Amino acid sequence: MCGIFAYLNYNVNRERRYILQVLFNGLRRLEYRGYDSAGISIDNDLSVSGDPSTSLSPPPLVFRQEGNIESLVKSVYQDVAATELNLEKSYSIHAGIAHTRWATHGEPAPRNSHPQTSGSGNDFLVVHNGVITNYQVLKETLVRHGFTFESETDTEVIPKLAKFVFDKANEEGDQAVTFSEVVLEVMRHLEGAYALIFKSRHYPNELIACKRGSPLLLGVKELNEDACKGSAFHDAKFLSKNANPKELFLSSDANALIEHTKKVLVIEDGEVVRLKEGGVSILKFDNDKGRNGGSLSRPASVQRALSILEMEVEQINKGKYEHYMQKEIHEQPESLTTTMRGRLIRGGSCKAKTVLLGGLKDHLKTIRRSRRIVFIGCGTSYNAALAARPILEELSGVPVTMEIASDILDRQGPIYREDTAVFVSQSGETADTLHALEYALENGALCVGITNTVGSIIAQNTHCGVHINAGCEIGVASTKAYTSQIVVMAMLALAIGGDTISNQERREAIIDGLFDLPNKVREVLKLDQEMKDLAKLLIAEQSLLVFGRGYNYATALEGALKVKEVALMHSEGILAGEMKHGPLALVDENLPIVVIATRDACFSKQQSVIQQLHARKGRLIVMCSKGDAALVCPGGACRVIEVPQVEDCLQPVVNIVPLQLLAYHLTVIRGYNVDQPRNLAKSVTTQ
Repeated sequence: MCGIFAYLNYNVNRERRYILQVLFNGLRRLEYRGYDSAGISIDNDLSVSGDPSTSLSPPPLVFRQEGNIESLVKSVYQDVAATELNLEKSYSIHAGIAHTRWATHGEPAPRNSHPQTSGSGNDFLVVHNGVITNYQVLKETLVRHGFTFESETDTEVIPKLAKFVFDKANEEGDQAVTFSEVVLEVMRHLEGAYALIFKSRHYPNELIACKRGSPLLLGVKELNEDACKGSAFHDAKFLSKNANPKELFLSSDANALIEHTKKVLVIEDGEVVRLKEGGVSILKFDNDKGRNGGSLSRPASVQRALSILEMEVEQINKGKYEHYMQKEIHEQPESLTTTMRGRLIRGGSCKAKTVLLGGLKDHLKTIRRSRRIVFIGCGTSYNAALAARPILEELSGVPVTMEIASDILDRQGPIYREDTAVFVSQSGETADTLHALEYALENGALCVGITNTVGSIIAQNTHCGVHINAGCEIGVASTKAYTSQIVVMAMLALAIGGDTISNQERREAIIDGLFDLPNKVREVLKLDQEMKDLAKLLIAEQSLLVFGRGYNYATALEGALKVKEVALMHSEGILAGEMKHGPLALVDENLPIVVIATRDACFSKQQSVIQQLHARKGRLIVMCSKGDAALVCPGGACRVIEVPQVEDCLQPVVNIVPLQLLAYHLTVIRGYNVDQPRNLAKSVTTQ
């Protein structure tokens, strides 16, 4: 739930001011991952105890601040001015680390911010994304060995454990212990999920990164165009440890790398990456290998290859829009087109229209023979799966069940070898969904991943899957990823049901609808001003109900979630069929109620719901298909939102857009931060 970033320049002169800017900009790109506190660490000028001959580097400078990144920037420059730190000092080699936090252990405060330190001398510093589940046991052990703790975080045990391992190894061994060996020994004691970057005054100009369960990427920027033509590397020979100037970056995701380089390595679980003297070495952590005859063991190095990022800097900029959420709502015609590109086949005079999902084609027969299909997700991803469930049941004939990831783990709900478990996650790193994936794999189910992040943990650990290709989504409240997820799952239903003749006409109608869907979304985006006007009427309201049924029960849940997330207004999505079983008691002339009543098999039932709410003087806002205003709102007694009609299974894609716009405008008018809603972060990497 946090963002970590590091920058190491080698054999290229960079002023301290420039280094600070790179670190700050890296954090700005990661701020959607957490924004309640932040911190950085850079090198110090001063020698230890005023003795320039000492072999130990001076303690690194650490800056930590509560609040967002700009609060940190302001605080750093105030400290720089107060201490007269020389920002023009140039370094040919320098390693800096940075962190933006979403609080899990301890309140947002400087003492709980990262980098966390081993003690007053800053011998070891760590930035961390994830949760250490056994930190209490480690903390008690370290306290018994004389360590004192200043924060309430789980992270503080890591640098202190590193110092303990370092001191112990130097007491016992004749040979100097390497930074990698210290980190490998620390990893042996850690339980939980983590991505870590270590910096130490004992190992100047060197960084160590490692991960298990949390994302981490290495970016490589060669400043000499002729250097390092190859893309593979082995141990510290990568980049030949030559004198060619280069810059190396570590980041929680690609957003912070793309403005510097497109050459990246996705670090895998259990890998320890060492950046030193312009070279990169990768070691594979083996928990079974511990101490060997009193010394720390060194595992074998591994060979990996760089890949090229398929994204542009423009994708992570706001462009002409004021906020990322606004941009991402209006990008949906393009993101849907990208999601479907190369996957829809129009057919011809002799060939039927069909769908091609390359990541699933070898597993379709197994999925069709499944005892049941289980959708597993959280939040918006769960809602997207719920929207797709009816069409998957209709076309596949396989029972489809829905599971919230945390709940199936809490219940230890049954998953069988004959099941197909579909894991839906925008980031591909949602902690609850990852744990549910481990559970399903243990039970032998076929596991399918649907994610927006190439190389994510879900993408790597499932048997097969589909990337939604919605493009980079930075706004914390998901918008375009949601609609692309629905489209991918509709295509999944078409692929699974593609071997039956009886529903061929239905399938072809859906495929035609998919081809035209971006135009329909473009059309509904014209309601922007109308939704802004509606938001002005709702600005003072404390609560909002959203009723939907059938395909649009998911729309009701997702629309209410968007209002809840960003506008900080209580809102509840309700299955319209349950209205008489409790929710009707809330209805009066003051409470605003949105009813989704577009044309589908449930239309007449929704008309009945509207009549009942109207009879109780409900304050209604009705969403209907174009031309149906008179049918859903006789006498003009309610406000109507008319949307274009599409195939019933695709209608949720169109229907959610006005509610996204409403949530956006309601948030802006209320004066809240629409891209960084209170207490939330984009990637939920904690349970």
